[in-house]
Amino acid sequence: MVLILGVGNSLLQDDGIGCHLLKRLHLEKPHWPVEFLDGGTLSFGITTAIESCSHLIIIDAANLHKPPGSIELFFDTKLDEFLNKPGKSVHEVSLSDLFDMTRLTDSIPAHRLMVAIQPQNITWGENLTEAVYLAQSEAIKQIEVVLTNWGIIEQQKVAIRTAEYEY
Repeated sequence: MVLILGVGNSLLQDDGIGCHLLKRLHLEKPHWPVEFLDGGTLSFGITTAIESCSHLIIIDAANLHKPPGSIELFFDTKLDEFLNKPGKSVHEVSLSDLFDMTRLTDSIPAHRLMVAIQPQNITWGENLTEAVYLAQSEAIKQIEVVLTNWGIIEQQKVAIRTAEYEY
């Protein structure tokens, strides 16, 4: 199973990017053969969902030390290294803690990706800032490429019509 996990607090502006983008993916890509899960601010209760998947994509705000709306992808062991750096999570339970629990049962997903998006504001508010809102389209494209590379989805062929040919 492929799990796309949106993480964050949707009441703290850009910290909610994981939840906002997850909802958008669910609406725009319902045909994808994946499970969508809103992880909120995380709890040990989602460990079971993580343990049961072979491929995991996490969407979350992260301090990348880049301009707001910047996107960075962290795969497998690079994800583990990123999560083990101090100050990367504002959540009560960190992703690193959840991964440690799955390692105890030898059930950490073989393929892991974090789509990290640099927030601009993490203050009270339900709306994303403009830079983070606009980053969603690029994040969706990158997730689609990863799912294609993993063999989970096939790229849609787009018909191109010219005056003489149809491709």
